[in-house]
Amino acid sequence: MSTTAKPAPGGPQGTQELTAFVQNLLQQMQGRFQEMSDAIINRIDEMGSRIDDLEKSIAELMQQAGIEEGDVANAQPKSDGK
Repeated sequence: MSTTAKPAPGGPQGTQELTAFVQNLLQQMQGRFQEMSDAIINRIDEMGSRIDDLEKSIAELMQQAGIEEGDVANAQPKSDGK
């Protein structure tokens, strides 16, 4: 009797197919990850722009109201501990 292992059905071709499948899957995952990364970066940039616009609007409102930036801390209501 021979105890030599027999190659799996499909042999090397099966291995090549599996390798191609894994490579394709990894490429798809990398593409999706890149899309998600780009979307997140775009949202962060958008939020940064919106924050800048908000800061400008607040500064304009403070200027119209005649409030200096240092006065804001003094204008906060004080708690009397009740």
